[in-house]
Amino acid sequence: MASNPWLDETEPTIATLGELRAAGWQSRPIKDEIREHTLARIVDGTTMFPGVQGYDDTVVPQLQHALLAKHDMVLLGERGQAKTRIIRSLTGLLDPWMPIIAGSEINDDPYNPVSKHARDLVEAEGDNAPIAWVPASDRYGEKLATPDTSIADLIGEVDPIKVAEGRYLSDELTLHYGMVPRTNRGVFAINELPDLAERIQVGLLNVLEERDVQVRGYKVRLPLDVMLVASANPEDYTNRGRMITPLKDRFGAQIRTHYPYELDVEASVVKQEAFIPDSGLPVSVPDFMANVIVRFTHLARRSGQVNQRSGVSVRMSVSNTETLVAAATARALRLGEASAVPRVCDLDAIFPSSAGKIEIESLDEGRDEEILDHLLNAALVEEFRERVGGGAVHQITEAFDDDTVVSTGDDIPASSYVEIVADNPAFADAVEALVPGGSAEERASAIEFLLEGMHLTKRLNKDAVAGRSSFRIRY
Repeated sequence: MASNPWLDETEPTIATLGELRAAGWQSRPIKDEIREHTLARIVDGTTMFPGVQGYDDTVVPQLQHALLAKHDMVLLGERGQAKTRIIRSLTGLLDPWMPIIAGSEINDDPYNPVSKHARDLVEAEGDNAPIAWVPASDRYGEKLATPDTSIADLIGEVDPIKVAEGRYLSDELTLHYGMVPRTNRGVFAINELPDLAERIQVGLLNVLEERDVQVRGYKVRLPLDVMLVASANPEDYTNRGRMITPLKDRFGAQIRTHYPYELDVEASVVKQEAFIPDSGLPVSVPDFMANVIVRFTHLARRSGQVNQRSGVSVRMSVSNTETLVAAATARALRLGEASAVPRVCDLDAIFPSSAGKIEIESLDEGRDEEILDHLLNAALVEEFRERVGGGAVHQITEAFDDDTVVSTGDDIPASSYVEIVADNPAFADAVEALVPGGSAEERASAIEFLLEGMHLTKRLNKDAVAGRSSFRIRY
Protein backbone atom coordinates (compact mmCIF):
# COMPACT_ATOMS: atom_id res chain seq x y z
CA MET A 1 0.00 0.00 0.00
CA ALA A 2 2.81 2.41 0.79
CA SER A 3 4.13 2.07 -2.79
CA ASN A 4 0.78 3.02 -4.35
CA PRO A 5 0.88 6.71 -5.32
CA TRP A 6 -2.78 6.84 -6.34
CA LEU A 7 -4.43 7.27 -2.96
CA ASP A 8 -4.80 11.06 -3.02
CA GLU A 9 -8.45 12.13 -2.73
CA THR A 10 -7.87 14.86 -5.34
CA GLU A 11 -8.76 13.86 -8.90
CA PRO A 12 -5.56 13.24 -10.90
CA THR A 13 -4.79 15.60 -13.78
CA ILE A 14 -3.34 12.94 -16.10
CA ALA A 15 -5.25 13.17 -19.37
CA THR A 16 -3.66 10.72 -21.84
CA LEU A 17 -2.53 7.12 -21.94
CA GLY A 18 1.08 8.19 -22.48
CA GLU A 19 1.03 10.41 -19.38
CA LEU A 20 -0.45 7.52 -17.39
CA ARG A 21 2.38 5.20 -18.41
CA ALA A 22 4.99 7.86 -17.65
CA ALA A 23 3.53 8.41 -14.18
CA GLY A 24 4.00 4.72 -13.39
CA TRP A 25 0.36 3.75 -12.80
CA GLN A 26 -0.10 0.00 -12.60
CA SER A 27 -3.29 -1.89 -13.34
CA ARG A 28 -4.49 -4.54 -10.91
CA PRO A 29 -7.68 -6.61 -10.63
CA ILE A 30 -10.51 -5.30 -8.47
CA LYS A 31 -10.11 -8.09 -5.91
CA ASP A 32 -6.38 -7.43 -5.56
CA GLU A 33 -7.17 -3.76 -5.01
CA ILE A 34 -9.73 -4.56 -2.29
CA ARG A 35 -7.35 -7.08 -0.73
CA GLU A 36 -4.58 -4.48 -0.44
CA HIS A 37 -6.87 -1.99 1.27
CA THR A 38 -8.25 -4.71 3.57
CA LEU A 39 -4.72 -5.64 4.66
CA ALA A 40 -3.97 -1.97 5.33
CA ARG A 41 -7.12 -1.57 7.44
CA ILE A 42 -6.25 -4.66 9.47
CA VAL A 43 -2.73 -3.37 10.10
CA ASP A 44 -3.93 0.12 11.01
CA GLY A 45 -6.85 -1.16 13.07
CA THR A 46 -9.22 1.24 11.34
CA THR A 47 -12.90 0.49 10.85
CA MET A 48 -13.67 -1.39 7.65
CA PHE A 49 -17.44 -1.03 7.78
CA PRO A 50 -18.44 2.36 9.25
CA GLY A 51 -21.78 2.43 11.02
CA VAL A 52 -21.98 -1.37 11.39
CA GLN A 53 -22.06 -2.36 15.06
CA GLY A 54 -22.12 -5.66 16.95
CA TYR A 55 -20.22 -7.67 14.32
CA ASP A 56 -16.62 -7.12 15.42
CA ASP A 57 -16.15 -10.65 16.79
CA THR A 58 -18.52 -12.52 14.49
CA VAL A 59 -19.26 -11.23 10.99
CA VAL A 60 -16.33 -8.84 10.40
CA PRO A 61 -13.61 -11.54 10.71
CA GLN A 62 -15.48 -13.69 8.17
CA LEU A 63 -15.77 -10.73 5.83
CA GLN A 64 -12.06 -10.02 6.16
CA HIS A 65 -11.22 -13.63 5.37
CA ALA A 66 -13.44 -13.60 2.27
CA LEU A 67 -11.91 -10.34 1.02
CA LEU A 68 -8.35 -11.55 1.64
CA ALA A 69 -9.16 -14.79 -0.18
CA LYS A 70 -10.58 -12.69 -3.07
CA HIS A 71 -13.95 -14.43 -2.91
CA ASP A 72 -17.32 -13.38 -4.23
CA MET A 73 -19.77 -13.72 -1.35
CA VAL A 74 -23.37 -13.99 -0.22
CA LEU A 75 -24.57 -12.29 2.98
CA LEU A 76 -27.37 -14.43 4.40
CA GLY A 77 -29.62 -13.08 7.12
CA GLU A 78 -33.02 -11.77 8.13
CA ARG A 79 -34.18 -8.27 7.36
CA GLY A 80 -32.55 -5.36 9.11
CA GLN A 81 -29.14 -6.95 9.73
CA ALA A 82 -27.07 -4.34 7.86
CA LYS A 83 -26.38 -6.58 4.85
CA THR A 84 -26.82 -3.80 2.30
CA ARG A 85 -24.83 -1.32 4.40
CA ILE A 86 -21.91 -3.74 4.57
CA ILE A 87 -21.99 -4.29 0.81
CA ARG A 88 -22.16 -0.57 0.02
CA SER A 89 -19.26 0.16 2.35
CA LEU A 90 -16.98 -2.01 0.19
CA THR A 91 -16.38 1.10 -1.93
CA GLY A 92 -14.30 2.36 1.00
CA LEU A 93 -11.79 -0.39 0.13
CA LEU A 94 -11.21 0.98 -3.38
CA ASP A 95 -8.69 3.53 -4.63
CA PRO A 96 -10.19 7.04 -4.58
CA TRP A 97 -9.81 7.34 -8.38
CA MET A 98 -9.53 4.87 -11.24
CA PRO A 99 -8.41 5.67 -14.83
CA ILE A 100 -10.48 4.47 -17.79
CA ILE A 101 -10.42 5.07 -21.52
CA ALA A 102 -12.48 8.25 -22.00
CA GLY A 103 -15.98 7.56 -23.25
CA SER A 104 -15.93 3.90 -22.20
CA GLU A 105 -19.27 2.53 -21.06
CA ILE A 106 -17.70 -0.37 -19.20
CA ASN A 107 -14.75 1.28 -17.42
CA ASP A 108 -12.13 -0.11 -19.80
CA ASP A 109 -8.68 -0.63 -18.33
CA PRO A 110 -6.36 1.73 -20.26
CA TYR A 111 -3.72 -1.00 -20.53
CA ASN A 112 -6.15 -3.78 -21.46
CA PRO A 113 -9.31 -2.40 -23.11
CA VAL A 114 -12.05 -4.93 -23.87
CA SER A 115 -14.87 -2.96 -25.52
CA LYS A 116 -14.72 -2.20 -29.23
CA HIS A 117 -14.95 1.54 -28.59
CA ALA A 118 -11.90 1.50 -26.29
CA ARG A 119 -9.88 -0.89 -28.46
CA ASP A 120 -10.46 1.21 -31.55
CA LEU A 121 -9.59 4.44 -29.71
CA VAL A 122 -6.32 3.09 -28.33
CA GLU A 123 -5.40 1.64 -31.72
CA ALA A 124 -6.08 4.96 -33.45
CA GLU A 125 -4.63 7.37 -30.89
CA GLY A 126 -1.92 5.29 -29.18
CA ASP A 127 -0.38 7.18 -26.25
CA ASN A 128 -2.58 10.16 -27.07
CA ALA A 129 -5.75 8.19 -26.24
CA PRO A 130 -7.70 10.30 -23.71
CA ILE A 131 -8.08 9.16 -20.11
CA ALA A 132 -10.97 9.86 -17.73
CA TRP A 133 -11.02 9.30 -13.97
CA VAL A 134 -13.82 7.50 -12.11
CA PRO A 135 -14.33 8.03 -8.33
CA ALA A 136 -14.70 5.02 -6.03
CA SER A 137 -18.38 5.80 -5.40
CA ASP A 138 -19.14 5.31 -9.11
CA ARG A 139 -17.55 1.87 -9.16
CA TYR A 140 -20.50 0.32 -7.34
CA GLY A 141 -23.61 -1.08 -8.98
CA GLU A 142 -26.68 -2.49 -7.25
CA LYS A 143 -29.80 -4.29 -8.41
CA LEU A 144 -32.75 -5.38 -6.33
CA ALA A 145 -33.72 -8.80 -7.62
CA THR A 146 -37.33 -8.81 -8.76
CA PRO A 147 -39.25 -11.39 -10.81
CA ASP A 148 -39.30 -9.04 -13.80
CA THR A 149 -35.50 -8.61 -13.89
CA SER A 150 -34.21 -9.68 -17.31
CA ILE A 151 -30.91 -10.76 -18.82
CA ALA A 152 -30.95 -7.47 -20.71
CA ASP A 153 -31.01 -5.58 -17.39
CA LEU A 154 -28.01 -7.45 -16.04
CA ILE A 155 -25.93 -8.40 -19.08
CA GLY A 156 -27.11 -6.36 -22.06
CA GLU A 157 -29.19 -6.29 -25.21
CA VAL A 158 -29.18 -5.08 -28.79
CA ASP A 159 -29.93 -1.36 -28.97
CA PRO A 160 -32.55 -0.88 -31.74
CA ILE A 161 -31.68 2.80 -32.01
CA LYS A 162 -28.09 1.96 -32.93
CA VAL A 163 -29.34 -0.55 -35.50
CA ALA A 164 -31.69 2.08 -36.94
CA GLU A 165 -28.72 4.42 -37.32
CA GLY A 166 -27.32 2.05 -39.93
CA ARG A 167 -25.09 -0.38 -38.03
CA TYR A 168 -25.18 -4.09 -38.81
CA LEU A 169 -26.55 -6.47 -36.21
CA SER A 170 -23.16 -8.18 -36.22
CA ASP A 171 -21.49 -4.93 -35.14
CA GLU A 172 -20.47 -5.02 -31.49
CA LEU A 173 -21.25 -1.30 -31.24
CA THR A 174 -24.98 -2.11 -31.49
CA LEU A 175 -24.88 -3.52 -27.95
CA HIS A 176 -26.40 -1.73 -24.99
CA TYR A 177 -24.49 -2.98 -21.97
CA GLY A 178 -26.35 -4.09 -18.86
CA MET A 179 -25.57 -3.27 -15.24
CA VAL A 180 -22.90 -5.95 -14.75
CA PRO A 181 -20.64 -4.87 -17.65
CA ARG A 182 -21.14 -1.22 -16.68
CA THR A 183 -19.73 -2.10 -13.25
CA ASN A 184 -16.57 -3.57 -14.78
CA ARG A 185 -13.58 -3.07 -12.45
CA GLY A 186 -15.98 -2.46 -9.56
CA VAL A 187 -18.35 -4.10 -7.07
CA PHE A 188 -21.76 -5.30 -8.25
CA ALA A 189 -24.41 -6.23 -5.69
CA ILE A 190 -27.66 -8.14 -6.10
CA ASN A 191 -30.06 -7.72 -3.19
CA GLU A 192 -32.46 -10.58 -2.37
CA LEU A 193 -30.82 -12.89 -4.90
CA PRO A 194 -33.26 -15.84 -4.40
CA ASP A 195 -36.03 -13.62 -5.79
CA LEU A 196 -34.24 -13.58 -9.14
CA ALA A 197 -35.82 -16.00 -11.63
CA GLU A 198 -33.78 -19.18 -11.97
CA ARG A 199 -33.26 -18.71 -15.71
CA ILE A 200 -31.78 -15.26 -14.96
CA GLN A 201 -29.52 -16.69 -12.25
CA VAL A 202 -28.08 -18.99 -14.92
CA GLY A 203 -26.91 -15.88 -16.75
CA LEU A 204 -24.65 -15.03 -13.80
CA LEU A 205 -22.76 -18.32 -13.89
CA ASN A 206 -20.21 -17.15 -16.44
CA VAL A 207 -19.71 -13.88 -14.58
CA LEU A 208 -18.70 -15.75 -11.44
CA GLU A 209 -16.63 -18.57 -12.90
CA GLU A 210 -15.39 -17.72 -16.39
CA ARG A 211 -15.36 -13.98 -15.67
CA ASP A 212 -17.05 -13.02 -18.92
CA VAL A 213 -20.45 -12.21 -20.35
CA GLN A 214 -22.04 -13.23 -23.61
CA VAL A 215 -24.86 -11.28 -25.23
CA ARG A 216 -27.43 -13.22 -27.23
CA GLY A 217 -25.90 -15.07 -30.18
CA TYR A 218 -23.02 -12.66 -30.71
CA LYS A 219 -19.51 -13.96 -30.78
CA VAL A 220 -18.68 -11.29 -28.26
CA ARG A 221 -16.68 -12.10 -25.17
CA LEU A 222 -16.16 -9.44 -22.55
CA PRO A 223 -13.65 -10.60 -19.91
CA LEU A 224 -15.02 -8.58 -17.02
CA ASP A 225 -13.25 -7.79 -13.77
CA VAL A 226 -16.10 -7.66 -11.25
CA MET A 227 -16.52 -8.52 -7.60
CA LEU A 228 -20.02 -9.95 -7.18
CA VAL A 229 -21.72 -9.69 -3.79
CA ALA A 230 -25.28 -10.77 -3.03
CA SER A 231 -27.66 -10.60 -0.10
CA ALA A 232 -30.41 -13.07 0.70
CA ASN A 233 -32.92 -13.89 3.39
CA PRO A 234 -32.91 -17.49 4.62
CA GLU A 235 -34.70 -19.57 2.02
CA ASP A 236 -36.96 -21.22 4.56
CA TYR A 237 -38.48 -17.81 5.20
CA THR A 238 -38.81 -16.22 1.78
CA ASN A 239 -40.41 -19.15 -0.07
CA ARG A 240 -40.42 -16.82 -3.07
CA GLY A 241 -37.55 -18.52 -4.82
CA ARG A 242 -34.20 -20.14 -4.26
CA MET A 243 -30.61 -19.74 -5.22
CA ILE A 244 -29.83 -22.39 -7.81
CA THR A 245 -27.16 -24.85 -6.69
CA PRO A 246 -24.61 -24.14 -9.49
CA LEU A 247 -24.75 -20.42 -8.69
CA LYS A 248 -24.43 -20.98 -4.94
CA ASP A 249 -21.43 -23.21 -5.62
CA ARG A 250 -19.67 -20.41 -7.50
CA PHE A 251 -19.76 -17.97 -4.57
CA GLY A 252 -16.60 -18.31 -2.52
CA ALA A 253 -18.17 -17.48 0.85
CA GLN A 254 -21.59 -17.46 2.48
CA ILE A 255 -21.60 -15.28 5.58
CA ARG A 256 -24.41 -15.40 8.12
CA THR A 257 -25.40 -12.10 9.74
CA HIS A 258 -27.34 -11.72 12.97
CA TYR A 259 -29.17 -9.25 15.16
CA PRO A 260 -27.27 -7.50 18.00
CA TYR A 261 -26.74 -9.84 20.92
CA GLU A 262 -26.34 -7.12 23.57
CA LEU A 263 -28.85 -4.46 24.53
CA ASP A 264 -26.27 -1.69 24.63
CA VAL A 265 -25.14 -2.47 21.06
CA GLU A 266 -28.69 -2.22 19.72
CA ALA A 267 -29.28 0.92 21.78
CA SER A 268 -26.18 2.40 20.18
CA VAL A 269 -27.46 1.47 16.71
CA VAL A 270 -30.80 3.12 17.50
CA LYS A 271 -29.05 6.29 18.65
CA GLN A 272 -27.05 6.28 15.43
CA GLU A 273 -29.96 5.59 13.06
CA ALA A 274 -33.04 7.24 14.61
CA PHE A 275 -34.08 10.45 12.89
CA ILE A 276 -35.38 13.05 15.32
CA PRO A 277 -36.68 16.09 13.38
CA ASP A 278 -36.36 19.54 14.87
CA SER A 279 -39.62 20.61 16.47
CA GLY A 280 -38.28 23.63 18.34
CA LEU A 281 -38.06 21.68 21.60
CA PRO A 282 -34.98 20.01 23.08
CA VAL A 283 -35.36 16.22 23.13
CA SER A 284 -34.00 13.97 25.86
CA VAL A 285 -34.58 10.22 25.99
CA PRO A 286 -33.66 8.80 29.42
CA ASP A 287 -31.57 5.63 29.28
CA PHE A 288 -34.27 3.56 30.95
CA MET A 289 -36.84 4.54 28.32
CA ALA A 290 -34.39 3.85 25.47
CA ASN A 291 -33.68 0.45 26.99
CA VAL A 292 -37.38 -0.41 27.30
CA ILE A 293 -37.72 0.02 23.53
CA VAL A 294 -34.69 -2.20 22.87
CA ARG A 295 -35.81 -4.83 25.40
CA PHE A 296 -39.23 -4.88 23.73
CA THR A 297 -37.53 -5.81 20.43
CA HIS A 298 -35.30 -8.44 22.05
CA LEU A 299 -38.26 -10.05 23.79
CA ALA A 300 -40.14 -10.16 20.49
CA ARG A 301 -37.19 -12.04 18.99
CA ARG A 302 -37.52 -14.69 21.68
CA SER A 303 -41.31 -14.88 21.75
CA GLY A 304 -43.04 -18.02 20.56
CA GLN A 305 -45.97 -15.85 19.45
CA VAL A 306 -43.83 -13.99 16.91
CA ASN A 307 -42.75 -15.51 13.61
CA GLN A 308 -39.00 -15.85 14.09
CA ARG A 309 -38.34 -16.98 10.52
CA SER A 310 -39.20 -13.50 9.27
CA GLY A 311 -37.08 -11.90 11.97
CA VAL A 312 -37.62 -8.84 14.14
CA SER A 313 -35.55 -6.12 12.60
CA VAL A 314 -33.46 -3.49 14.35
CA ARG A 315 -35.65 -1.13 12.32
CA MET A 316 -38.41 -1.85 14.84
CA SER A 317 -36.29 -0.39 17.63
CA VAL A 318 -35.44 2.60 15.44
CA SER A 319 -39.06 3.24 14.35
CA ASN A 320 -40.39 2.81 17.87
CA THR A 321 -37.85 5.27 19.24
CA GLU A 322 -38.79 7.82 16.59
CA THR A 323 -42.50 7.30 17.34
CA LEU A 324 -41.97 7.54 21.10
CA VAL A 325 -40.13 10.83 20.69
CA ALA A 326 -42.88 12.09 18.37
CA ALA A 327 -45.53 11.26 20.99
CA ALA A 328 -43.50 12.95 23.72
CA THR A 329 -43.03 16.02 21.52
CA ALA A 330 -46.75 16.34 20.80
CA ARG A 331 -47.55 16.01 24.51
CA ALA A 332 -44.86 18.52 25.53
CA LEU A 333 -46.12 21.08 23.03
CA ARG A 334 -49.69 20.56 24.19
CA LEU A 335 -48.75 21.01 27.85
CA GLY A 336 -46.30 23.85 27.23
CA GLU A 337 -43.29 22.02 28.63
CA ALA A 338 -39.68 23.10 28.13
CA SER A 339 -38.43 19.84 26.59
CA ALA A 340 -39.74 16.60 25.09
CA VAL A 341 -38.96 13.66 27.36
CA PRO A 342 -40.70 10.31 26.72
CA ARG A 343 -42.73 8.85 29.58
CA VAL A 344 -44.44 5.52 30.13
CA CYS A 345 -47.75 7.14 29.13
CA ASP A 346 -46.27 7.69 25.64
CA LEU A 347 -45.51 4.01 25.09
CA ASP A 348 -48.97 3.21 23.69
CA ALA A 349 -47.91 5.17 20.60
CA ILE A 350 -45.41 2.49 19.55
CA PHE A 351 -48.01 -0.19 18.83
CA PRO A 352 -48.77 1.06 15.29
CA SER A 353 -45.06 1.36 14.47
CA SER A 354 -44.47 -2.16 15.82
CA ALA A 355 -47.36 -3.83 14.03
CA GLY A 356 -45.78 -3.61 10.58
CA LYS A 357 -42.39 -4.84 11.75
CA ILE A 358 -43.33 -8.25 13.15
CA GLU A 359 -45.58 -11.13 12.19
CA ILE A 360 -47.71 -12.41 15.05
CA GLU A 361 -48.40 -16.13 15.15
CA SER A 362 -51.68 -16.50 17.01
CA LEU A 363 -54.59 -18.88 16.68
CA ASP A 364 -56.98 -16.14 17.73
CA GLU A 365 -57.73 -13.25 15.42
CA GLY A 366 -57.29 -9.73 16.77
CA ARG A 367 -54.87 -10.60 19.57
CA ASP A 368 -51.94 -8.68 18.05
CA GLU A 369 -52.19 -5.67 20.36
CA GLU A 370 -52.69 -7.90 23.40
CA ILE A 371 -49.48 -9.78 22.57
CA LEU A 372 -47.56 -6.55 21.96
CA ASP A 373 -48.85 -5.16 25.26
CA HIS A 374 -47.66 -8.28 27.08
CA LEU A 375 -44.19 -7.96 25.52
CA LEU A 376 -44.01 -4.27 26.41
CA ASN A 377 -44.95 -4.94 30.02
CA ALA A 378 -42.30 -7.65 30.20
CA ALA A 379 -39.73 -5.16 28.85
CA LEU A 380 -40.73 -2.62 31.50
CA VAL A 381 -40.41 -5.22 34.26
CA GLU A 382 -36.95 -6.30 33.07
CA GLU A 383 -35.68 -2.73 32.93
CA PHE A 384 -37.27 -1.87 36.29
CA ARG A 385 -35.60 -4.81 38.02
CA GLU A 386 -32.29 -3.91 36.40
CA ARG A 387 -32.47 -0.26 37.45
CA VAL A 388 -34.27 -0.17 40.80
CA GLY A 389 -32.97 -2.03 43.84
CA GLY A 390 -35.04 -3.82 46.44
CA GLY A 391 -34.35 -1.16 49.08
CA ALA A 392 -35.82 1.60 46.94
CA VAL A 393 -38.87 -0.52 46.12
CA HIS A 394 -39.47 -1.22 49.82
CA GLN A 395 -39.03 2.45 50.73
CA ILE A 396 -41.55 3.64 48.14
CA THR A 397 -44.02 0.90 49.05
CA GLU A 398 -43.84 1.87 52.73
CA ALA A 399 -44.59 5.49 51.79
CA PHE A 400 -48.03 4.51 50.47
CA ASP A 401 -50.81 4.37 53.04
CA ASP A 402 -54.54 3.86 52.64
CA ASP A 403 -55.14 7.43 51.54
CA THR A 404 -52.17 7.78 49.16
CA VAL A 405 -53.14 7.99 45.49
CA VAL A 406 -50.69 9.09 42.79
CA SER A 407 -52.03 9.95 39.35
CA THR A 408 -50.14 10.02 36.06
CA GLY A 409 -51.16 10.62 32.47
CA ASP A 410 -50.44 12.46 29.26
CA ASP A 411 -52.53 15.42 30.41
CA ILE A 412 -50.47 16.03 33.57
CA PRO A 413 -47.60 18.54 33.21
CA ALA A 414 -44.13 17.83 34.56
CA SER A 415 -44.55 20.46 37.26
CA SER A 416 -47.25 18.32 38.90
CA TYR A 417 -44.81 15.43 39.21
CA VAL A 418 -42.43 17.64 41.19
CA GLU A 419 -45.22 17.95 43.74
CA ILE A 420 -45.47 14.14 43.87
CA VAL A 421 -41.84 13.94 44.97
CA ALA A 422 -42.41 16.72 47.50
CA ASP A 423 -45.39 14.87 48.99
CA ASN A 424 -43.62 11.48 48.88
CA PRO A 425 -39.94 11.95 49.80
CA ALA A 426 -39.42 8.21 49.33
CA PHE A 427 -39.36 8.87 45.59
CA ALA A 428 -36.49 11.34 45.79
CA ASP A 429 -33.53 8.94 45.99
CA ALA A 430 -34.90 6.56 43.36
CA VAL A 431 -35.65 9.42 40.94
CA GLU A 432 -32.20 10.92 41.47
CA ALA A 433 -30.61 7.53 40.75
CA LEU A 434 -32.50 7.29 37.45
CA VAL A 435 -31.95 10.86 36.26
CA PRO A 436 -29.15 12.49 38.28
CA GLY A 437 -29.73 16.23 38.37
CA GLY A 438 -32.53 15.78 35.83
CA SER A 439 -34.94 18.45 34.65
CA ALA A 440 -38.57 18.52 35.73
CA GLU A 441 -39.53 16.67 32.53
CA GLU A 442 -36.89 13.97 33.10
CA ARG A 443 -37.96 13.55 36.71
CA ALA A 444 -41.58 13.16 35.58
CA SER A 445 -40.47 10.37 33.25
CA ALA A 446 -38.59 8.66 36.09
CA ILE A 447 -41.62 8.84 38.40
CA GLU A 448 -43.92 7.26 35.82
CA PHE A 449 -41.34 4.52 35.23
CA LEU A 450 -41.08 3.81 38.97
CA LEU A 451 -44.83 3.67 39.46
CA GLU A 452 -45.42 1.45 36.43
CA GLY A 453 -42.61 -0.87 37.46
CA MET A 454 -44.02 -1.21 40.96
CA HIS A 455 -47.45 -1.96 39.55
CA LEU A 456 -46.14 -4.62 37.16
CA THR A 457 -44.12 -6.24 39.97
CA LYS A 458 -47.30 -6.32 42.08
CA ARG A 459 -46.35 -3.68 44.67
CA LEU A 460 -49.04 -1.20 43.72
CA ASN A 461 -52.51 -1.34 42.22
CA LYS A 462 -53.27 0.63 39.10
CA ASP A 463 -56.56 1.96 37.79
CA ALA A 464 -56.42 3.24 34.21
CA VAL A 465 -59.26 5.33 32.80
CA ALA A 466 -59.24 7.57 29.70
CA GLY A 467 -55.48 8.00 29.47
CA ARG A 468 -54.96 8.65 33.19
CA SER A 469 -53.63 6.12 35.70
CA SER A 470 -54.04 6.11 39.47
CA PHE A 471 -51.69 4.13 41.72
CA ARG A 472 -52.50 3.08 45.28
CA ILE A 473 -51.36 0.58 47.88
CA ARG A 474 -51.88 -3.11 47.07
CA TYR A 475 -53.41 -5.42 49.67
